[in-house]
Amino acid sequence: MTNDNNSQLYSLSRRKMLAGLGAVGFASAGAGLGTSAYFSDEESFENNTLTAGTLDLRVQYEASYDSGGAVENMADTAMGTQDGDPAGMFYDLGDVKPGDSGHVEFCFEIVDNPAYVWACGDISQDENGMNEPESAVDDTPDFGELGDSIDARLSYCDVDGEELIEGEEIVSGSLVDVFAAIANGAALDGDGVAGLAPGDQSPYDEVVEADPDYITGSCLCLYWEVPFEVGNEIQSDSLTMALEFHALQARHNDGTTNPCTPTVTTRTGEGFAKQQEFATEQETSFARGRYGNNGPSGSWEVAVGPDVGSADTANYVWTPGDTVPFSYVYDGSGNASFTLDGVSVGSGITAPSGKLAITTKADEATVSVANLALDLDGTPVTLSGPDAISASNDDDGSDREVTYLVFDTDAADVANPFTISGDVTVDVQGDYPGSEEGVAFDISVE
Repeated sequence: MTNDNNSQLYSLSRRKMLAGLGAVGFASAGAGLGTSAYFSDEESFENNTLTAGTLDLRVQYEASYDSGGAVENMADTAMGTQDGDPAGMFYDLGDVKPGDSGHVEFCFEIVDNPAYVWACGDISQDENGMNEPESAVDDTPDFGELGDSIDARLSYCDVDGEELIEGEEIVSGSLVDVFAAIANGAALDGDGVAGLAPGDQSPYDEVVEADPDYITGSCLCLYWEVPFEVGNEIQSDSLTMALEFHALQARHNDGTTNPCTPTVTTRTGEGFAKQQEFATEQETSFARGRYGNNGPSGSWEVAVGPDVGSADTANYVWTPGDTVPFSYVYDGSGNASFTLDGVSVGSGITAPSGKLAITTKADEATVSVANLALDLDGTPVTLSGPDAISASNDDDGSDREVTYLVFDTDAADVANPFTISGDVTVDVQGDYPGSEEGVAFDISVE
């Protein structure tokens, strides 16, 4: 609409209004009602409010345990409704042995908006000492084998009366494998379709017939069994499982938002990380950037591998005071690579089993590692703690300074691909003697 048209409409309206006022004024005066009356009208829109909707997830759960053919429903401790603060332990089995099996079932009810549901979890294991039968077959006294020995699968499921019906399988393998698959978040499909990428899943939007205030969808079941073939290596071992479920409003949400972004605790200390933090005080593999002299064969600055003697190495020319990037990548299949300022090396390694660490070593120098970041299976991790570590030593005749930063990861975290990245600065003093092991930083893998 043009400005000319606006002016014309305004003019016509004004002429009609003036004509009406004149007529009313005349009639009013004749009736003796005064000459101050005007057209008056009122349309009221009162008490207008906006009220936010609600979204509240509650989880119905039930667990069973089959030992020697006797199924125990564990009704007093292993079934109920979780709505609010995290539930305490409800599945506490103290005498699990080969041939035992069980399942845990989770069904979801949401108030009162359709929502995308995500699952995430964690598992930790303990050896709990070794008795005589176990020590005869178990050569890892610091690592529990129970979770790796349990066959498990995570599937969609449904309840039909008293019968539990298993649907499509989401993931299967050892119990450690299953929890590794959901450690960084798994998008659940409201219709129970497995294998969908985040964004392709359906929301939970089925109205509960018995209670229309609630919305639901497919249930989730974790099945487990200790095979008869498992031997004495699991005696006295224990494990702890933790599961979380999240609901995100489906409206204005494409289903790709992952609420399970993992958080890993970091802390710093003095000395070698592997000796201070690893259960065996040894690393299964490492990467190193050291301040060498870029000299003849046998001298190197970049390395990765199971140990120093069998590491893949390369040369790198450091520029003291320059800050350069680095990254360590594990592919989840027994291979690691280490890149320092564009120089890359790679090696086969033993599968990681726990913590990750950065160790800085300085003799008449300063080594600073900063802007540390950890990515677990494609998901950036929030670090709860410091993201930098440094060591510094001046020329006073004292030993080099050794410091470390440890990532409190566990076997489930590092079973899949992961990446450690950051920046490193090495600044040597003018009288640095050039020792190949005096100035370096290591990435240690438990």
